Amino acid sequence: MIAIIDYNAGNTQSVIFALQRLEVEPVLTRDVETLRKADKVIFPGVGEASSTMAFLSELGLHEIIPSLTQPVLGVCLGMQLMCEYSDEGNTAGLGIFPHRVLKFEPTDGLKVPHMGWDNIIRLSGDLFTPDMENGYAYFVHSYYVPLGADTAAVCDYIMPFSAALQKDNFYGAQFHPEKSGPLGEQILKNFLEL
Repeated sequence: MIAIIDYNAGNTQSVIFALQRLEVEPVLTRDVETLRKADKVIFPGVGEASSTMAFLSELGLHEIIPSLTQPVLGVCLGMQLMCEYSDEGNTAGLGIFPHRVLKFEPTDGLKVPHMGWDNIIRLSGDLFTPDMENGYAYFVHSYYVPLGADTAAVCDYIMPFSAALQKDNFYGAQFHPEKSGPLGEQILKNFLEL
């Protein structure tokens, strides 16, 4: 069973459709036992950090998510909230990845948010295959995770930042695999096959 954490994230439906295209029927849930029993968990995210963390805390999910032992994939805001702290709303995160999420400062005619297709490089970890190097993924974000020991892919916009993270059974994608065409589909497939 593939569980998608249900907390009113803006991209939940597109994640469901992407999994259905892979012939997987996910369960949308906020039930603790269902999340614990799932084979894989996806933590989607389009929204604002502080209000989302408040909602997760209200449901008790802020304690459950870091304790999960199966593969967990955080997408966009989901990945950022898996970090220690976000400058968006001065928000304490779930502390899975020991990183601080920072705000992009516009520069050299590059706008914020970083929006649209961009290439991902320096790929490592379980979600990527060598043929994905320099492939294009779809991004929409104003905040980023700096490069660090858990960086599994890099994108260079304003500065190089973590396009993906991996630590133990936790995976993060700053881009939206569910909107990233064949590359994103392959990443989701790789996650499902872990």
